[in-house]
Parts: sequence; structure tokens; C-alpha cells
Amino acid sequence: MINQFLNYLRYERNASPQTVLTYEEGLREFESYLSFRDEGLSLGEVDTDLIRDWMENLMDKGNNASTINKKLSALRSFYRYALKRKLVDADPAHCITGPKKSKPLPQFLREREMDNLLDVIEWGDSYKDVRARTILLLFYEAGLRRAELTGLNDADVDFEAKQLKVTGKRNKQRVIPFGEELSQVLSHYITIRDEQVARKEAGALFLSDKGERMTGDQVYAIVHKYLSAVTSLKKRSPHVLRHTFATAMLNNGAGLESIKNLLGHESVSTTEIYAHTTFEQLKRVYKEAHPRA
Repeated sequence: MINQFLNYLRYERNASPQTVLTYEEGLREFESYLSFRDEGLSLGEVDTDLIRDWMENLMDKGNNASTINKKLSALRSFYRYALKRKLVDADPAHCITGPKKSKPLPQFLREREMDNLLDVIEWGDSYKDVRARTILLLFYEAGLRRAELTGLNDADVDFEAKQLKVTGKRNKQRVIPFGEELSQVLSHYITIRDEQVARKEAGALFLSDKGERMTGDQVYAIVHKYLSAVTSLKKRSPHVLRHTFATAMLNNGAGLESIKNLLGHESVSTTEIYAHTTFEQLKRVYKEAHPRA
């Protein structure tokens, strides 16, 4: 039956040689699994449970969700063909859903890397240096998105209450508290900015060298430059600092609901990815540290 199906792909569907090869590899692998389970078992006798067992076997061998779904797709196409040609009495694959592709865990800097970034690097007194350190600290202490940072105005910073008014996605506003260090850094930045930069846009907190509101690209370039000095992460973006903020909060005892509100997530299910990140980190520490792990 498999050969018939492959010929159907080649000559009736005009499938590419690579597609035919991919389908053949998946189907031959399934056929081998059947022989392993029971040498007398035919493709026409397969049921849904057997296909699920095969998928579990693929997972046990280390195949990822994408690979398993490709093999399952080949099996689905085969059984649709076979049922239509009356080569089998039923299609055991039609109701099976493949495994969900796991989302990559967020990348983040460790606390010592952030300490190196903010405290060990020698920062000058120029506007560029003061602005860069302020931006980095603000991302780390407030967990802002890039657009949220560039959208900040002077009026959004309440130094007396030590809180920041942030406008997030869909113009939804939230208030984020901040500590004494960030208060001093922001105050110093504003002083240097007003002394050294000729303002062209009223209200904006972060200004370019020309006095205009900073763009997202300008902020990205600053973050990428300084993260490159302290980490080997492939991603070195403002969003990495947002992940770093959330992970640091979770590692130091904050609850998911609180982190959700600080980040401006709609649902706590979005925030739960940081719990998975922390758990994966915990597993690595365990394996490295426990003598019997």
C-alpha cells in the first residue's frame, strides 16, 4: 500500500521529490514500528491507540513536536488515500492531533550579569552615558516594553510617590512603583539632559542627541551594545531585559499575579512562562550540584 501511495503522490499529485521522500521516511518508520510490535500486524489493522503509542515512542526517542507532526501528517495523508481507494476499512489517524510545539523559553540575564552591567562597567558623565545607564536600569527595574519606554513623558514620572505611569498595548495604562536607586538615576538623567540637550519635542522623557523623542531603533541599539559587553545570549534586546525583570521578581518571591500586573499582561497564563523558565533553571542547578543527579 505504501508504494501505491507514493506513486500517487509522484504521478497524480505531482509532489516534489523531497515531499515524496519525507512521506516515505515517515511511513517506513511507522511500518517498522508495526513489525516491532507484531510482525503479523498490517497497515489495515492499525487503530488509533496504536498510532498514539507510536507517537509516544517517537517522543521517548527525543523527536521534537515539529518532527512528530511531519510524520503524523504523512500518516494522515496515507490513510485518507487508502480509505478513499477502499484499501482500508477505516481511517485510524483522522481524529489524532499532534503534540503542540513548545514555545521557546524567554532568555534573560542573571543577576550577576546585571550587576556587572550597571555597577562594574565604568560609566561617564556625558549625556549619552547617563542616558544609556538610565534606560538599562529602567528596563530592568520596571519591565517595560520598548514602545512603552520611548512613549514616556516627564509627567509620567512621579518622584514623590515613586511611581511610573505607563501606557501599554491598546493604550491601556498601568502604574509601576520604583525604588530609591531608580529615582536618583532618573533625577540625575533629567538634570544632565536639560543641561546638555536642546529640546525640540515638549514632554518626552528620553531625547535623542538632537532633542527629539527617541525612536525604538535608537533604544534597541543602546541596549544591544551594552548587553553585548556582559552576556553571550544570542538575543540582546530590550525584551530580554523585560524577561530579566520578570524572572528576577519571580526568583525573589513575587507571585505570578503581581508580575502579571507589573508587566501589563492580560492573563496570568501569559506570565506563567516565567515559572517554567525558573523551573528549568532550577533543574539545571540540581543536575550540576547533586552528587546522585
